[in-house]
Amino acid sequence: MDIAAEIIDKPLVIDDAVVFGLLMCCLGIVFYTSKIKKLSWFYKIIPALLMCYLLPALLSTFNIISPKYSNLWPIAKNYFLPASLILMTLSTDLKGILKLGPKALIMFFTATVGIILGGPIAILITSVISPDTLGGAGFDAVWRGLATLAGSWIGGGANQTAMLELYQFDVEKYGAMLAVDVVVANIWMAFILLGAGKSDKIDKWLKADSSSIENLKNKMANYSASVERKTTLTDFIKIFALAFAGVGLSHFLAKIFGTWAENSAMADSVLASQFFWIVVIATTFGLSLSFTKMRSLEGVGASKMGSVFIYILVAIIGMKIDLSELVKYWDFIIIGLIWMIFHVALLFLVAKIIKAPFFFLAVGSKANVGGAASAPVVASAFHPSLAPVGVLLAVLGYALGTYGAILCATLMEVVSP
Repeated sequence: MDIAAEIIDKPLVIDDAVVFGLLMCCLGIVFYTSKIKKLSWFYKIIPALLMCYLLPALLSTFNIISPKYSNLWPIAKNYFLPASLILMTLSTDLKGILKLGPKALIMFFTATVGIILGGPIAILITSVISPDTLGGAGFDAVWRGLATLAGSWIGGGANQTAMLELYQFDVEKYGAMLAVDVVVANIWMAFILLGAGKSDKIDKWLKADSSSIENLKNKMANYSASVERKTTLTDFIKIFALAFAGVGLSHFLAKIFGTWAENSAMADSVLASQFFWIVVIATTFGLSLSFTKMRSLEGVGASKMGSVFIYILVAIIGMKIDLSELVKYWDFIIIGLIWMIFHVALLFLVAKIIKAPFFFLAVGSKANVGGAASAPVVASAFHPSLAPVGVLLAVLGYALGTYGAILCATLMEVVSP
């Protein structure tokens, strides 16, 4: 029976070389059609970046490809992501980022609070509209599974795993929580990418002053123009050498630091996660290069190459979405949607009060919910020069993830029927 189910579930394409080719075709189709004048109306409604995300999701939904039979995500996360972080922080204007002011941090912490309070509120609402959904006793208790969701949505995968170990949720039912995590978080991701293309209108509604963000974008554009020159093969080799030497260094040091943390009192903290150290070291490496002559590589397309890696990430993240999961785990997904709606509503309320730009709302949210894999993607949707803002906030999210998730889990246990 299991074998028959596996055969039925098996996607049309399982060869990763072919899967990767299909994903690149999706990107190529989007970029090509986005430049066709007759289709300009379509891309005004749905941004190109969102389409790069949705096309792979459709391929996954119709079982043409499947993340279950692919190893592309670990490669994207461990190689393309740190490479993009290095290339997109290479020309960082750190002073400019600091001048963005306190609103970025306010929105980040608002996002964290929205997740911590959203969990117990979602349980309370669900207990009224569908009490059977919250069944389970002991290690099968739904709140234990939702604790792993809190770990993911405040920090990331490492925090999620820590919550699974801490609260000992039934591993056989853990797949449902992973489905909720992916589906709900990425529905919100789709709305953010849609909003990024309409950020001016949203900022007007929020009465937000986005001048500091515009100044940083303009300053980076002017810098890029001032160092721009004809690109040579040597320049491309330099860019790739720096990027992947940095990736190699990040992995080498991450293994050392991660192993050290695993064998210390910090074994249960995010510091024991090698991915955490990869992100931190790659970002630090890129920021360090921004104070050297290597920063001039921006003039030959360093950030553009970083953007290529980001778009590859987007396509592979999109492949992880199977829209049919909405039907399969609809009861748990309702909890997740209520939770996310509270999170988003709180963000918009605070943004309206302090007149924060939509950029801070979007990046603050994804620095929590998506972590380092999504925050720079969202930030670069506004402008490539803003990617470091997403990275820096995501690292902060990793640091707070376990503590926030424990608080959220405690509140969910209290309100659970």
